[in-house]
Amino acid sequence: MTSPVTHVVIEADGGSRGNPGPAGYGAVVFDAATSEVLAERRAGLGVTTNNVAEYTGLVEGLRAARELGASIVDVRMDSKLVVEQSCGRWKIKNAALIPLAEQVRELAAGFDRVRYQWIPRAENAHADRLANEAMDEQAGKPARGQDRASPTKWSGAKGTPTKLILLRHGQTGMSIDRRYSGRGDVPLTEHGQRQVADAAKRFAAMDGIGDTVPIVASPLIRAKQTAQAVADAIGARVETDAGLIETDFGDWEGLTFAEAAARDPELHANWLGDPAVPPPGGESFDAVLQRVRGCLDGIIERYQGRTVVVVSHVTPIKTLLRIGLDAGPSVLFRLHLDLASVSIAEFYPDGNASVRLVNDISHLT
Repeated sequence: MTSPVTHVVIEADGGSRGNPGPAGYGAVVFDAATSEVLAERRAGLGVTTNNVAEYTGLVEGLRAARELGASIVDVRMDSKLVVEQSCGRWKIKNAALIPLAEQVRELAAGFDRVRYQWIPRAENAHADRLANEAMDEQAGKPARGQDRASPTKWSGAKGTPTKLILLRHGQTGMSIDRRYSGRGDVPLTEHGQRQVADAAKRFAAMDGIGDTVPIVASPLIRAKQTAQAVADAIGARVETDAGLIETDFGDWEGLTFAEAAARDPELHANWLGDPAVPPPGGESFDAVLQRVRGCLDGIIERYQGRTVVVVSHVTPIKTLLRIGLDAGPSVLFRLHLDLASVSIAEFYPDGNASVRLVNDISHLT
């Protein structure tokens, strides 16, 4: 097993075309010893300011460094404001930046050492490019230096893809305690409602998203509440599809991971290792795959070549991404999807696919 990289360099940037205006961020993580690129992150942020975008780039860079297992971090940015405020030398006067600054402090506390350095813009070209690519993609333009059809060049895909923007529902009482929450019809918490309101604002700010965009949701209340928030924001309507319902966890419904493992230790271990094994009285991941694949085929048949908002649960969304990646069942355990996160996958008429975004939560405040 490869050891985690101890010392990394983060370069982050953000931009807004209008300030406030259509915005995006970019972050890149390098191995401090070799300068090897270890991670890149970028995403559009809807309409916001340069400072919010720059702070978001730093947050995402720190998250990427944490996932890599780094303990020492050098941050390099061309935003004097973000660098000085993160060092504690400048006060934060803009209320919109306070939550982002708190996220930076919380993430930084998880490392042994974080150092901040201001650099000229010319030395931050990699992160700047990622931020501009994110803004271009958000606007429906080709990324700089790329052809809009570049995914088809890589894969040989032909035709206009059906673009699925995948939104996981917001927080419920079950998700607070990380309990298996399948067919139980639990509503969003107040915090979950705030999460989906933030997501709805993001969708309302997206280019090409309007009242004619289909919204297809799981019939469970937590997904319908999430979908309706988006529908209200863009003036669209919600349809439900049972193929998007969460996994049936059977007798494990409402239990935590530890409680289910203690109740049925051998079965639980087998379930984790074999997608054909169902929970007691429940549904296997192979069955979920078959169900979700049928749902996907139906969406593509109805909305070929269009953008579709799909609101569902963690396992069906991971399964759609698995199909898009043409990956094995282990991806279900290797992907992390936050509540109210956004992912994007495109499916071409010839069977090819392109996963464009996974687990973006930059819209959450």
